Amino acid sequence: MADRQVKTIARVPRGFVDRTSAELDAAEKMMSVIRSVYELYGFEAVETPIFEYTDALGKFLPDQDRPNAGVFSIQDDDEQWMSLRYDLTAPLARYFAENFESLPKPYRSYRVGWVFRNEKPGPGRFRQFMQFDADTVGTPTVAADAEICMMAADTMERLGIERGDYVVRVNNRKILDGVLELIGLQGENNAEKRLTVLRAIDKLDKFGSEGVKLLLGKGRLDESGDFTKGAELSDEAIAKVLSFINAGADNGEATLANLAKVVEGSSRGKEGVDELQDMLALFTAAGYEKRIKIDPSVVRGLEYYTGPVFEVELLFDVVNEDGQKVVFGSVGGGGRYDGLVSRFRSEPVPATGFSIGVSRLMTALKNLGKLDLDEKTGPVVVLVMDKDRTSLERYQNMVARLRNAGIRSELYVGGSGMKAQMKYADRRHAPCVIIQGSQERAENQVQIKDLVEGARLSAEIEDNKTWRESRPAQITVDENKMVDAVKDILAAQDRK
Repeated sequence: MADRQVKTIARVPRGFVDRTSAELDAAEKMMSVIRSVYELYGFEAVETPIFEYTDALGKFLPDQDRPNAGVFSIQDDDEQWMSLRYDLTAPLARYFAENFESLPKPYRSYRVGWVFRNEKPGPGRFRQFMQFDADTVGTPTVAADAEICMMAADTMERLGIERGDYVVRVNNRKILDGVLELIGLQGENNAEKRLTVLRAIDKLDKFGSEGVKLLLGKGRLDESGDFTKGAELSDEAIAKVLSFINAGADNGEATLANLAKVVEGSSRGKEGVDELQDMLALFTAAGYEKRIKIDPSVVRGLEYYTGPVFEVELLFDVVNEDGQKVVFGSVGGGGRYDGLVSRFRSEPVPATGFSIGVSRLMTALKNLGKLDLDEKTGPVVVLVMDKDRTSLERYQNMVARLRNAGIRSELYVGGSGMKAQMKYADRRHAPCVIIQGSQERAENQVQIKDLVEGARLSAEIEDNKTWRESRPAQITVDENKMVDAVKDILAAQDRK
């Protein structure tokens, strides 16, 4: 007996998700708003491929010695490693360097697209997700960083997130560099320990000062019993780092004064404080000082940041999987990365940029009731009552007339009968259906059933007799008046 064919199991890969029409439509509306703000600030669109040569992505990947660690990689036929892009910044650096002679300087661009992480997936952690970036390349002044922070604030408000529900938090990595210098962690031989310190500071919101203190020391044991090895700093060094992250005050001037004391003796640290002072003056001049906050706890994870760093944090509460109220947190961030483009050229190329996590921001807007994830209205469906060629030609003509009038419509092309066709129209969220059987055709008429009004009336009618007598939301019109009748039905639905 022949072997039975084994069916392939339909399954989506771990860390990836399918997206419905409603989700795609909501994302496009949200991104249209972001795009309009970015363009208002003079940024222009550019698109780079999802694949880059792995060496072009830089040394800031999780493990540059293993091309498949952290990124999805393949070998080209010329044995060069190519990887799916890890973010949208490294491809921009490559694009700018490759087109250096023809691009204006500074070069202001925005990009939106999928990025890929070959990492262990988990709740809310995907291997494919969308980012929306804006960058200014070839700008040495922090005026560009300040402008991106202001643009981030404007973007949140245009999306309907009110002042007080968000804050743009700003710091400068030069200040942290000064702190690390003062505790003896400068130089390449301390690169790994510096990264451990950065990661510890980045956990401030999650673990608080005491948790960070443990991570700066010997390490931290969490509730599950897992131990995270710490940076093993001395008590004096830990105290210096904690004085840095706790330097925040009620206003920007006081915070900067505290930071100046922390980095006293470090020229690089002082340079960072001075740059934040310049940015604060620009925020104040433009009326953004209440929306943008100088915050020493912002460090950003990647080591390529070289100056100002910033994050957009949403301040409202949401309920987590355990039913607990928690602050929503960050939906985007960025900073200055003066060394990234320079890898491709002999001279320094300063740059700064900002990235929005599209999926996370969509979740935030949904929690605020600012995002419509309901299925949008589908097409008008012309039902097929008779399947002979003459009837099909007439149905197709109806669809063509509706489309020529700008009405989204379709001819039912399945093989089922009347009941199944009505069920199909419901699942398509059709506003109405067009019905023409032999009797209507003989009289040059069509029936139009308003499915929206019909659903409303059906909820109010309690017995079949009343339903049959009322024939709710169904009209019969001359075939040559069909388009106008459909327009009237759609207009009535829009008013409700």
